[in-house]
Amino acid sequence: MDIISLPIDTEVEGIEGRFRLVNVAALRAKELAQGAEPKIESRAKKVTTLALEEVLSGKVEFLTGEEALRAIEEAEELNLRRLLEESTEETESEDLSELEKDLKMYFPEETSEDSSDAEFDSEE
Repeated sequence: MDIISLPIDTEVEGIEGRFRLVNVAALRAKELAQGAEPKIESRAKKVTTLALEEVLSGKVEFLTGEEALRAIEEAEELNLRRLLEESTEETESEDLSELEKDLKMYFPEETSEDSSDAEFDSEE
């Protein structure tokens, strides 16, 4: 299926023209290339053709306008939260290891002290 052979007017809600159709199909083709399951059965061999068929059949969900902007903002906020949580966890583990190093300087391993105490007790 060639994009040139498609009619300019499509009956899919949200697709006003070829530009939107190509953009949505390109995003879907990328998903398919990365291993997403096809939403329709097709004899198409190329992911781009399969993506076009899926979009034209109305099986691909997409957002436009204000909904798309809100979704992008929410996704960025979630990514920022995730990054902050990961950096906090890394910092905590690094701080803990530094604290452990400092404590070892002031409190040497107890196993060596315990063995010397046992020797002292046996001498008495």
